[in-house]
Amino acid sequence: MTEAQSDAAEEPRTPDVLHAVENGVSWITLNRPEAMNAVTWDQRERIIALLADASADPGIRAVVVTATGRGFCAGADLRGGPASAGERVQGDVARMIARGAQRFIGAVLDCEKPVIAAVNGTAAGLGAHLAFACDLVLAADTARFMEVFVRRGIVPDGGGTYLLPRLIGPQRAKELMFFGDAVPAADAAALGLVNRVVPAEELEKTARTWAERLAQGPTRALALTKHLVNTSLDADRSAAFAAEAAAQELCMTTRDAREGVAAFVERRTPTYEGR
Repeated sequence: MTEAQSDAAEEPRTPDVLHAVENGVSWITLNRPEAMNAVTWDQRERIIALLADASADPGIRAVVVTATGRGFCAGADLRGGPASAGERVQGDVARMIARGAQRFIGAVLDCEKPVIAAVNGTAAGLGAHLAFACDLVLAADTARFMEVFVRRGIVPDGGGTYLLPRLIGPQRAKELMFFGDAVPAADAAALGLVNRVVPAEELEKTARTWAERLAQGPTRALALTKHLVNTSLDADRSAAFAAEAAAQELCMTTRDAREGVAAFVERRTPTYEGR
């Protein structure tokens, strides 16, 4: 091995997922710009772990998922992962999807802290579903969303057929999934898939503002609200009302609820601790 080769071998590898915690916000950044941030098995497991950590850590009160380069996420990149090894038998694909893409999207939905997607570029397939699973979606004006599965002759997976009908209704969901056309950010906002479209150069600033505002809020109340909203479409009215009442019972035992009531009575701005 030459000296140059030795130096190259010792050079630290840039992580495929960047992570930082700032002002109570966990920033999760996909970092494979050369692959339009197609998600590998290792990246997926890392992000799932970071979302679980965010749920468990009282110091983390909001999460932002974003990416480097021109793409947000081009979907799943299964090359080199366990699913690519050996000959498949019946049941392997369903198992792979359940343990992989669906578990990935479930980790976002189940995270106990509010999750913001800051979509900087193309979000396709699983990448689009990653954004749609987040609680709030900010998109750069250059971003676009694609249900690419039909172009490959396969059905949408990674929770797409669960998420989209709930977000925009079955007919619009079918239109996106049947044709697989690219949907510009402005059109995605008009459909209700995106909360706000901003100039690309303002995306990070806007995400930071929203996330830090959430991080200063009543964290447990936000967690319970997220759970109630996410489960409401699968429940009848009596079950939804009962869940709401039980959640309020739990919420009223928190320090933040006591602080919120006290601040109202004392006519001051509340200071929430996330507890």
